[in-house]
Amino acid sequence: MQGWAGRRVYGAEPGDPVGPQEGHAYVQLLGGPLDGLLLDVTRWTPQDVAGGALLMSDRGAFGPGGRSDYEPAEPAGAGDAVDRFVWRGDSP
Repeated sequence: MQGWAGRRVYGAEPGDPVGPQEGHAYVQLLGGPLDGLLLDVTRWTPQDVAGGALLMSDRGAFGPGGRSDYEPAEPAGAGDAVDRFVWRGDSP
């Protein structure tokens, strides 16, 4: 699972399994207030992944209720799947 064992998953609730789960697909969030978290994209279409994510974040520039905008990073090589989203900024 790409060495992600023990990493925190964005949106995990108390009582959820800790860390990434076998059989799920994740992207790593890079930069911004959610840096280092994993985002579960298991049920996302390729078009969804290409569109990135606008994620709720209490730790961003706008505090509680704010959102952090992440876009796909370039894949490591031709034909590779996107495995990282890069922070673009925060919005209210």
